[in-house]
Amino acid sequence: MGIPAAEWLIVGLGNPGPEYAQTRHNIGWMVVQALAERHGGQWHHGPGPWLETTLQIDGHTVRAILPLTFMNRSGEAVHGAQRWSHIPSERIVVVLDELNLPLGTVRLRASGSDGGHNGMASIIERLGTQHIARLRCGIGRNFPRGKMADYVLSPFAPEELPERDAMIERAVVALEYLIRHGLQRAMSVINAGTFPTEHPHSRAPSP
Repeated sequence: MGIPAAEWLIVGLGNPGPEYAQTRHNIGWMVVQALAERHGGQWHHGPGPWLETTLQIDGHTVRAILPLTFMNRSGEAVHGAQRWSHIPSERIVVVLDELNLPLGTVRLRASGSDGGHNGMASIIERLGTQHIARLRCGIGRNFPRGKMADYVLSPFAPEELPERDAMIERAVVALEYLIRHGLQRAMSVINAGTFPTEHPHSRAPSP
């Protein structure tokens, strides 16, 4: 027996464990956790290697997951959650960090290559398609040559935290807009930077 029917599968990429929780590579986790908090989500272990919650967002049922497989094997969790929830690939949205965008920038794509992101590469490989939407959250490239791994696995600097928090807010609002209006309309609005930057309602209580 499957989980309750959902229209969307929202995936927050990151690494499990407290040592990774505040790192740049985990911005996808942070965004999806914030989305769940806003809508009163309760996290629990899914039937595979992921945490999951079901959210009701303006009448739309959304399944949100956080893979527990570590970044390079994210596809195992996403593939399992997709099979369990019976959601087609075109209704999956992956939230991830993006080195090629400045800190604070949020962009939405409907498909494409992995862009050098190991988590996205694993998902594309396991699902067998590049037609997977992804919400890219900019973390910048403020690192010397050869230090990319150290950079993405390190916490945001103290001076970056206000912009990080503002980006999380923008990303949550972007996901809500996508859920309400669909992918194509959301891309045109989000990528133009014309969607609301603040949610019109107060936050839901912490789960």
